[in-house]
Formats: sequence, structure tokens, C-alpha cells
Amino acid sequence: MTGSLRSLTVLGATGSIGASTLDLIRRNRDEWRVVALTAHSNAAELAKLAREFGAEVAVVADEVHLPALREALAGSGIEAAGGPAALIEAAARGADVTVAAIVGCAGLAPTMAAIEQGGIIALANKEALVSAGEVMMAAVARHGATLLPIDSEHNAIFQCLTGNNHAHVRWITLTASGGPFRDWSWERLSAATPAEAVRHPNWDMGAKISVDSATMFNKGLELIEAYHLFPVGLDKLRIIVHPQSVVHSMVEYRDGSTLAQLGPSDMRVPIASALAWPARMDTPCAPLDLAEIGELTFRKPDEVRFPATRLAREAAQAGGAIPAVLNAANEIAVAAFLGGQISFTRISAQVEDVLGSYAPPPPGSLSDVLEVDTEARARARVLVTST
Repeated sequence: MTGSLRSLTVLGATGSIGASTLDLIRRNRDEWRVVALTAHSNAAELAKLAREFGAEVAVVADEVHLPALREALAGSGIEAAGGPAALIEAAARGADVTVAAIVGCAGLAPTMAAIEQGGIIALANKEALVSAGEVMMAAVARHGATLLPIDSEHNAIFQCLTGNNHAHVRWITLTASGGPFRDWSWERLSAATPAEAVRHPNWDMGAKISVDSATMFNKGLELIEAYHLFPVGLDKLRIIVHPQSVVHSMVEYRDGSTLAQLGPSDMRVPIASALAWPARMDTPCAPLDLAEIGELTFRKPDEVRFPATRLAREAAQAGGAIPAVLNAANEIAVAAFLGGQISFTRISAQVEDVLGSYAPPPPGSLSDVLEVDTEARARARVLVTST
């Protein structure tokens, strides 16, 4: 990447996406100026990163940890702040590139604040498009922002679509690893433990997203995201199980050509694509060795054992507030599973129960989305306690 110094904000700097982003910035320090770094509660690590990268401001979302952050940054000249309002203010400072990687609905308002400043939003927060897709995409258009996905699948699709006409797309295919349970019987799935669910065969991810991969909800949520990011129509979006996680997604065109993006199972590849866009930048990732991999296999998803993708498609079809209900119910169900309160197979069943009992009107604003999210979570918690 060449050119003048670019400014960067990382919302969620101490998480896995944030760490991968800053690893790339560390290798290209003379090309970037860091505006803001944020974290949920890890004040010590946030302060360390803020000092290393010379951030203008460091923000801890949980205000309880603000005194520790201030102490750790004493004498550095770096501003320390805390709380949800401070997160929004940091995002609103504006940067050439904002990496939106705060997990959950806590990331919605800061992401919206960044969108309202224009610039490039490198999006890793699923809730932005799953729960608030219509609201967020309207804001992107209104403020002239550029949304670049850094989920590996959506980034792959973005790369395969670049320079092509969306009207010529026949299929967009999201690939799914199938997770750790892809070959398990229903009986075995019923007895799956949290420890087994978070042991992903290909990717090193947090507990929530690992469970989502095991249930296939992760791919269902990505289907909803793709629906908003790539407006070709829901009927042109499909999912295929690809256990090797080498082909990250594909686009087939009307002439029969299929373009696929391949790469190692390392999030620094799609993050680098977004950071350097429209150019390219070096990464420390090992080159793909197809001869060593040997073979690539594909198969249709099983929506009987893994109904999550069906539920997500139905939610996308319904539109409005329904995807937000699905996302909120899933988060509560996953937390209940990780806490030993419900079985693995109850996750999808419980989400379907919430969807069947709660159909609020379409949200017109971010506050409407958050109200839907709160109510859906409350209903999901009632189901957990009554199970």
C-alpha cells in the first residue's frame, strides 16, 4: 500500500479481529495514524495498545474499568474515556478506515456513528446487518460511507464481484465449514457439550461464534448479511458445506463462469483486503499450498440436523424486525447452552419458538432495533427458565 498517511479507528481492539488488525498495522506502521482504540473491559491491554500505536483516545466500554485505564495511560498524553457514550464519541471522530469489531448489539450505535462520518467501515460486527440491516444500509447510502466486509465469506464475495455487474450474477455461494459436528448424528448432537462445540476444526474463534458455527447459525446470520451487502435477491444466495475452509465463497455468473476466492484460514487475509482496498498489502500468512491440501470437497447442508440456515432464510424473507428477533434469541440460547442450562439441539428449537411468538413491526431507527432486541431477549430468557 502506498500514498499518504491514513487514519484508523478500531472498535473492539482487544478482541481477535482487533488483534489481527493491529498486527497488520504493526507491520505497516509508517502508513497509518491511529485515532481511537476501544475495548469492553480489558483496560490493561487497551492501554498497552494505545501506547504502542500512539492513539489519540482509548475507550473502555465498561466504565467500571475507566480508573484503571486512566492510571495505565497516565503521562502518555492519550485521552482515556469510558462508557457507551464515549464509544459513540470515539467512533464519531471519524477516520479514513474504521474497523467495527465490537461483538453484539453493543456495537450498533458506535458503528452507526462511524457510518455517519462517511469514510470506509470495515465491518466485522454481524448485528449491524443482521439486526439492523435496513436501517444501516440506508445510513450508508445517506452519508456516502463505504462498507467493506471483513468476514472471510463476505470479503470473498466482495472480491469476486469487483468489476462485475450484479445483474449478471446467477448464484452467490457462501461456503461453510460445517463446524465440529458436521458428521454427527442427531442423537449424538443432543448430547454435545460446550467444550466439544467450541473446538472448531479450522478456525480459532471465540466461544459464541464457535457455537454458532457448530449449529450453522453463523452461516445463517451470514446469509442475512449477504442479503443486505449484495442486492441480487435472496433467491440467488445459497450455502454449501466445504470442510477444508479453503474456498471462502464463490460467485457464479450468467455465462457459466464461477469466480472463487481461496486463502488460508487466517482472518488477517480478509482484514488486509479491507485495510488496503482498493490496493493490496503484504500479510505474514503462509501461501496456500493446494498440492499439500490435496483435495477440496463440497456438499449440501443438512437442514434437518441443522435447521439454523432455514430459520435464517425465513427471517430474511420476512424482513423488518424478524432478523433482529432471530439474532437476539440465538444469543440467549447460545449463552444458555454454554452455561449448561439447555442442550445443544435446544438452541435452534428455542430460537424457532421465539420467532413463532414475537413478530414486532419493522424498525424505523436504531432505537427501534434495540427495543426489539431487548424484548426478544426477555422472551428467550423465559424459555430458558421454563425448559
